[in-house]
Parts: sequence; C-alpha cells; structure tokens
Amino acid sequence: MQPKPLLVCIVGPTAIGKTSLSIKIANAFDAEIISADSRQFYKEMRIGTAVPSEEELAAAPHHFIQNRSIHQDYSVGDFEKEAISLLTNVFKKNPIVVMVGGSGLYVDAVTRGLDYFPEVDPAIRIALNKRYETEGLLALQKELKELDPTYFAKVDIENHHRLIRALEICIGSGAPYSSFLNRDKQPRDFDVLYIGLNADRDIVYDRINRRVDIMMSEGLLEEARQLYPHKALNALQTVGYRELFQYFDGVISEAEAISEIKKNTRRFAKRQGTWFRKNTDIYWFDYADSPIQAITLIKTKAPFLP
Repeated sequence: MQPKPLLVCIVGPTAIGKTSLSIKIANAFDAEIISADSRQFYKEMRIGTAVPSEEELAAAPHHFIQNRSIHQDYSVGDFEKEAISLLTNVFKKNPIVVMVGGSGLYVDAVTRGLDYFPEVDPAIRIALNKRYETEGLLALQKELKELDPTYFAKVDIENHHRLIRALEICIGSGAPYSSFLNRDKQPRDFDVLYIGLNADRDIVYDRINRRVDIMMSEGLLEEARQLYPHKALNALQTVGYRELFQYFDGVISEAEAISEIKKNTRRFAKRQGTWFRKNTDIYWFDYADSPIQAITLIKTKAPFLP
C-alpha cells in the first residue's frame, strides 16, 4: 500500500516563532507553505497581522498570504475547500507540505474537516451584531445558555463571534448549535503531523509585547488609520486594529490603545494555548530548540523519504 503524503502543521501561540520554523522545515524538504492564519489572508492588513517579510516569503513558496481583500466575504468553510483543492495539486509535486498558523479552527478545518450547518437568513446575524452593540456580551451569553446549554458549557463565552455564530444557527434552524457538531466528516487522503512551539508564559508575553512595539514602529498606526473608514467590516474586528479604532474615536488615548493591544494579544495567546492543548497529537518543542529536532521527527514520520 502506497504511503499517504504528509501535511506538517506548525502551531502554537502568536509571536512564538512559527514562521521561522516553517521556512526552515520547508527548505529542508523543498516543500511549499500554506498559511492558516485567518487574518494574513487580507492584503490591506500587513503590519497588524505580522505577515512574513519579503525575504521570508521569497525563501519558500507561500499560499493564502494577502490573497483576499477585507471587502470580500471569506469564511473558514471557504478556506477548507480551497486548501484541500490546493493540497491535492501540491502533493502531486511533493509528498510533504507545511501548514503554519495560530488559528486553530482553520487548522482543524483542513486536517479534520468542519461540521456542516444549515443555511440561515443573513438578517439573523445582522440583528445579533446590533444586539451585541446595544446590549453587550452578557445578553448573548444569557440567550445561548437558554437555547443551547451544552455548547454554552464549552464555548469561549468571552468570544462574541463564537456566540453570535452559535445563536444564528440556533435561531435560524430551531435546533441547538451543538446538535450539528461531530457528525461524519469527509476523510482526508493525507496524513497529518502536528508540531507545536511553546515557551514559558513570561517569555511568550514578553515576545508579544516586543512584537507590538515593533509593529507600532513599522507603521501600524497609519495602517489602522487608512482602514478606519471600514472599521465595521468583519475582517477588522481584530486585535491591533480594534483598539486603535477606539483611539481614533476618542474613547482612549494612543498609549492606552497600545497597552490594550498588548493585553488583548496576551489573552488571545492564552486562548490559543487552551485550543491546542486539547489536541493530544501535537509534538511540542520549546521555541528555542534547534529546528533539526523537528526535521528529524518529520523524517521518522515520512516513510516515503529516502
């Protein structure tokens, strides 16, 4: 039986060094890289999403980097379909592909498949977003607890995007969101190897703080100012932009906005850690470990290599 090709997934919290490791691994196996970062898709959001540098992008073929506009609707379901189609073609050239990103849902969409939900009236989401703006997070939490206590018990109840998504399915279908989860999914015709990067919390937080300072020095403020007229778009409901929009609105000072970006990015890194720790298939490495260790692991998991 011919061995399946191998998708190597590099995961971990933001600012941990995933991009650097993915390029070293791609170069070791002459492989291509798929980005699974849900905000690096957008070409208008370069600085605030830590898009790889020109030198990094030139070091290996990259896909799904700044290939969309913030004005285009693009869902995790769209990404799953496009990534699977791309993998089918790229695996014909090389049995190893590297996927890198901290967006756990997007990684899981490619490696495990998504749960599929019924189509619902888009007006429901619009109404829920308005309700969030006027009544706040607590109102959404209370309604989800009533409509779907099972999902409420496990969802990140501080993430209003997740709450709104669950509520629109509950309201639009008349059935709990959780009832659509974990149904049969399309099997993948490739194997998956998860490699995780991590560090002590203080190190992760320090790297985040320094990255935000670098982003500001590279022009994040001006990038956010150019995007400010479009602040209501879904793509821009993102740490790094949302806080600067508050500064432009006169709600907080520039210094407070920078402090909030750092704090909210740290919170995001914590949620990433919670998501990835649930995946017991991940081989974890310290961020300071030599890439040779990860490369050696890949060689042991790829029987088709010479």
